[in-house]
Order: sequence, then C-alpha cells, then structure tokens
Amino acid sequence: MYPEVRAAVKADAGPDLGAPGFDLAAHREEVRLANLALPREDVAAVADVDADGVRCRLYTPADAVPGLVVHAHGGGFVLNDIDVHDGVCRRFANRLRRQVLSVDYRRPPEAKFPAAPDDLDTVVGWLRRTGLPGPYAAHGDSAGANLALVAALRHPGFFRAVALVYPFLDPRAGFASWSEGAESGFDRAEARWYWEHYARSEADYDDPDLAPLLSDRLHTLPPTFVATAEHDPLRDEGEELARRVAEAGVETVGIRCLGQVHGFWRHAHFTASEPLVRQVAGWLDQHLI
Repeated sequence: MYPEVRAAVKADAGPDLGAPGFDLAAHREEVRLANLALPREDVAAVADVDADGVRCRLYTPADAVPGLVVHAHGGGFVLNDIDVHDGVCRRFANRLRRQVLSVDYRRPPEAKFPAAPDDLDTVVGWLRRTGLPGPYAAHGDSAGANLALVAALRHPGFFRAVALVYPFLDPRAGFASWSEGAESGFDRAEARWYWEHYARSEADYDDPDLAPLLSDRLHTLPPTFVATAEHDPLRDEGEELARRVAEAGVETVGIRCLGQVHGFWRHAHFTASEPLVRQVAGWLDQHLI
C-alpha cells in the first residue's frame, strides 16, 4: 500500500454502518454536503434532466465531440448520489471531451433490487427516444460498475463500450482478496450490509441482474475495460470478470492499480486518481470515435 494511501486509510473515520441507531439519512446528507463543499472544475454546461422520471445530471464539456457516457455512481447501492459524484463527473467529462450523464438511480432500503437496474433501463429508453447524440458507453465505479455492466447486458448492442472501475459483483464475497484486504478499511461485514440492503432476499444473490458474474450473456458485451485496485477486497472479482469476458471473445482490457485501495478513483487528492480518469477517458475515446 502506497504511503499516501496508507495514511488515508489510517485517518478514515467513517461510521460503523451496522451500528445500532445508525442514521442513514443523516449520513447521506452529511456526505453529500461535504462533497459539494470541495473544489470542483468548471464544465461548459451542467444541467439536471428528467429521463422519464429518473433524475440525471448532464455534463457537457467545452468543444464537446460526439458521444455520451452513462455514469452510475458507486456507494454500495445504498450510499452516495449525483451530488457526491459531481466533482469526479466534471473531471471525467472534461478529460473525455464528451457528455457524461450521471444517473441518480433509486437506492435501498427505500427501493430494493431491481429498482436501480430498472432505472438504468429507463434511461436507456429515454436516450433512444430523445436522440441525445451518441454513440454511447456505460461507466461506473464499485456498485455503479455493477449497474453499468448489467445495463450493457440487458441492452446488447446499445453501448459501444463499457468501462468499469473496481466493480462490486459477488454478493457472497467468495474470492481470496476478501481475506487479504482487511487493512483497506472495507471488509466483509460492510459488504454484507450493502448486499442485504440491496437484495429483497438471499434468493436474489443468484440473479445475474444482481450478480452479473453469473450471467451467461457476457459474450454480448461490447469492448470492456476493468480497473481494479491492488489492496481492494473487490480486486479478484473484478479481475475474474475481465478474464471471463475475454474468454467469451470480447475485446477486454484489465488493469490493476498498484498500491491503491477501494474508492480512490473519485478522490482527486489520491495521486493515482487523475491518471486513471485519463486512462478510462482515453480508452473510451478509442471506442466512441
């Protein structure tokens, strides 16, 4: 683990999500306001839009070229929103030189699975109808990467490419990296809390729309990019996805970001964040021309 990452993990004073009396609504609002208070890049235009009832935020950079990336934010399906991801979506749109549509999908426990992937379906239908300029790509981090992947599997041929950052895929946390990543601050107990909030029952854990590693349709994916972090317990499931997609005959790029932990991508103060934002943007540029 790189020194700056080790220091950040040591300083992390995040709440115990499973503690008795944990106030989820208050925590969401605290995180939202804290992120909105951070410095953010200017973008030529930012507009909240209604995609057939799903709130989204559309970022348009200066001198935008054709193409649009649908972004699903991370947060274990339960936390975060388009305000929390506003800063990184601005950076991403500027580096990508294309529009980014950030989706404020419904979250559990208020709206359990399959509400979130259904909201991505609605956005795809809205894009088909409204004629916002394509071609289109799907992108997400963590739980958002799960949703971006499921959207591409549900709508074969719609997206030109899929870019996933440390995807959250296995509700049973069965890969070896879960036993190696305790020092990262993200453990099985926290993951279990997210999955238990997201799923209606444990039976959903066998649904490939919740656990897309179980999908028999990986061969239908467009070119796929998967980034993992060395000290992230999600590392092995992300790398297994990349392996399976490549074995299915899909053009696949998989990278492991050394010395990093889960969550670094959206935080500009991590030295590795900006290079990964640019790498994802550059890879997508290859497929959106």
